Amino acid sequence: MSYIMHTKLRTKYILPMLSASLLILAGCNKAPDGTAASASTTIGVEIDDSVITTKVKAALMSDDIIKGADVKIETRKGEVLLSGFADNQAQIDHSAAVAMAVQGVKKVDNKLALKQGTQTVGNKIDDSVITAGIKTAMLQDTQMKSMDVAVVTRKGEVQLSGFVDSELQATHAIEVAKSVSGVQSVVNNLKVKN
Repeated sequence: MSYIMHTKLRTKYILPMLSASLLILAGCNKAPDGTAASASTTIGVEIDDSVITTKVKAALMSDDIIKGADVKIETRKGEVLLSGFADNQAQIDHSAAVAMAVQGVKKVDNKLALKQGTQTVGNKIDDSVITAGIKTAMLQDTQMKSMDVAVVTRKGEVQLSGFVDSELQATHAIEVAKSVSGVQSVVNNLKVKN
């Protein structure tokens, strides 16, 4: 088969399939009633946000000042939300500066908190179990439609961060987290998508 004929066949079949796939994906961005989601983003923006999140993670992990911090990163439309725990105020301040320096970042919302006291191995295991329990509860909950919620736990203190569809969903996420055994308190760093 000649190269030109092969290219024509590929164009004839692949382009319609690609177009149909993109239309299906665009339909996934609709609310259940068929209307457009209120704070929707395009696939391109979501990909850009994923790239930004990856770049911020890499920048923070390679920075000597921040290495000991437990930082979670969520990105929406170029806005980076930092949450988790840091050893000192210098780490908190420097994390925001490093994130802001990443190409594509429009704004940084720094919700990092200082670690309180030392954490034992037992605390770390308990915190891992609590975090896993909260994530499982959120995945099983029919009202938690958003997967953009990060969970960080330290000595029973849970931080929820990320982007949700509404204040009602944020409130519900807090209630779900509080229902998990071992949770001492919940800090709400959730932001409503705009």
